[in-house]
Amino acid sequence: MQLYLKQKGSLSGLKEKPFKLEKDIQRLFEANLEQITGFKLIKTEFSLKNVRFDTLAFDEESKSFVIIEYKRDRNYSVIDQGISYLNLMLEYKSDFIVEYNKSCNKNLKRDDVDWSQSKIIFVAPSFTNFQKQSSNFKNLPIELWEIKQFESSIIVINPIKKSQAAPSFKQVQSSNDDSEINKVVEQIKVYTEEMHLEGKTEEIKELYETFKLAILNLSSDIEVVPKKMYIAFKKDKNIVDIRIQHKNLILWLNMKKGELNDPRKLAVDASSKGHHGNGDYELHVSNTDNLEYIMSLVKQAL
Repeated sequence: MQLYLKQKGSLSGLKEKPFKLEKDIQRLFEANLEQITGFKLIKTEFSLKNVRFDTLAFDEESKSFVIIEYKRDRNYSVIDQGISYLNLMLEYKSDFIVEYNKSCNKNLKRDDVDWSQSKIIFVAPSFTNFQKQSSNFKNLPIELWEIKQFESSIIVINPIKKSQAAPSFKQVQSSNDDSEINKVVEQIKVYTEEMHLEGKTEEIKELYETFKLAILNLSSDIEVVPKKMYIAFKKDKNIVDIRIQHKNLILWLNMKKGELNDPRKLAVDASSKGHHGNGDYELHVSNTDNLEYIMSLVKQAL
């Protein structure tokens, strides 16, 4: 990636400024954690059983813990360290609960946490091709995020996406594989669009794809993030969440009650009832009759 600074109509290239220490990456990331990831910072340098986690965070949306590790060099195995740390979390769940409650002054219980959504994120200036390939499994809860700093205080953060054709880890496992990996794959579930579409009719699948494409056309940087109960469409935050039913789609617009301009009154007030998605507005969709109008509503959440 080449970055330029525009000055009086001319472009001048920005040089990358390497981080001197891993701690520099950690300080920057933690100071802006919620803005970058949406996660809540629980503890810096969380220690457990002679192991130190760089950052312990909590994802309020999925109700799960997230471990974040920072690296400046590239000589390590993301799989070995990631699996080891995730297994430690699953084995000592109570320690994570205690740390959360102490840090947040709350009374989180073990059943309040969705342990199946636990994951680890590695943050580094760059990753080797081997590291990228070794973590490129759609059901492996290990993410790689690149972070670079340039002149003029420019910071670039790039989560590396798994490829569309990424295999399931179970497809390449053998009976002799490490038991630690087996434990993680069995207990932690990474959700995909395919899981949400499984068992649905061709009509509903086509309806979802139509709305998905329409939403993605609203902005070039909208990301599709499958969650346990819905599929999130995110920019800086969730814009709209879609739950795929057998006969229709349920859309939740991430806006507070009173913020939506909806002359046709298609959206219903979901602020006072339990629902899975984010926001106070809910729409039930069974066809594309109001597609263009619904996109005008979704656009208000951007």
